Amino acid sequence: MVNTVFARAAVSAELIKVRTVRSTAWTLALTFILSVGLGVLFCLTIRHGFDRMDQRARANFDPVTTGLYSLTLGQIPLVVFGVLCVATEYTSGTIRASLAAVPDRGVFYGAKVLAATLPALAFSLVTVLVTFFTTQAALGPHGTTLGEPGVPRAVAFACVYLTLLCAFAVGVATMLRSTALSLGIMIPLLFLDSQGLGNIPKVRTVAQFLPDQAGQVMMQAVRPDRSYISHRDFGPWTALGILAIWATAACVGGYLVLRRRDA
Repeated sequence: MVNTVFARAAVSAELIKVRTVRSTAWTLALTFILSVGLGVLFCLTIRHGFDRMDQRARANFDPVTTGLYSLTLGQIPLVVFGVLCVATEYTSGTIRASLAAVPDRGVFYGAKVLAATLPALAFSLVTVLVTFFTTQAALGPHGTTLGEPGVPRAVAFACVYLTLLCAFAVGVATMLRSTALSLGIMIPLLFLDSQGLGNIPKVRTVAQFLPDQAGQVMMQAVRPDRSYISHRDFGPWTALGILAIWATAACVGGYLVLRRRDA
């Protein structure tokens, strides 16, 4: 009972930290703006150029993936949010006071992960739903609805993807204990992979198992044929398992580093 109360107090304290830091509002707001704004612009472009697509492109057209494609950029501020939830305490030196207040590092780390992923989940729900409805409206006659087969799963998985990616960022930041180093590794990797590495045939064999590539598959309502550039060797549920493994491995690694190293 005492441990439960202590754990709840630790989570509450971490949530207060997250809520009162100015960067939280900026990063989450930027995630929303990029996801919705760029998504609408991209879908308007696709709508006006749809008639000029070749037959294969039309056959593999997925309005859900198209509408949520902007999340590949919107995810970057969310990754920054996850990193800042941890790394700023190391940068400022307040990690010493935090560990003094919560000496049980397992409780402290669990509270830190929850304090980052709970807001990320809530905000992802809002961001993904607004992005979906606005982008499908922008696609006009080429859009889809939540009632179509595979669409509810793809939308729900998009929320899960953003949340797990935030947890992954928390784990990486805990292992590296540096804001600059964490962002310097994660942002170029996520950006470059989403924008091109995953579409190079010889690189794709390996790159398709990276976190953001798994996320792209999770958001598919229409699986492209094997010859198409966005085809991957696994489906959405396998992609969920791949991303869960990445997030779990990062969080476990973060805990092991936190437990074994001094503040």
